[in-house]
Amino acid sequence: MSTDGLQESKSGFISSVITLLASSSTLICCAIPALLVSLGAGAALASLVAVFPQIVWISEHKEAIFAISTLLMVLGGILQWRNRNAPCPIDPVLRNACLKTRKNSLRIYWFSVILLLVGAWFAFIQPLFG
Repeated sequence: MSTDGLQESKSGFISSVITLLASSSTLICCAIPALLVSLGAGAALASLVAVFPQIVWISEHKEAIFAISTLLMVLGGILQWRNRNAPCPIDPVLRNACLKTRKNSLRIYWFSVILLLVGAWFAFIQPLFG
């Protein structure tokens, strides 16, 4: 642990950005294609797949994508929990920046959790109803 708390603040923010990227991959594989099809935009999905054919590969390996994303989300949550009471600098400007970064990091993390749950819904639960 550093004496000024900046390292802990940075690691919390970095972990939340990584979890956001991990959870957005689940949207690419599952939620966005399902949304386009449910809105009747199958042609838009076909165009999207023509431009980005990697979407098909990602969709074929959605179990691995979700396993990795969930693991990264859990690790990010552990880092968020560990850094929740990390010390901030004494200087008022730096302290306010530290607290703001911590709050924004937590918001990004929970937004990432919501994205992961939306992707999981469209990938695994919604097909059971159709």
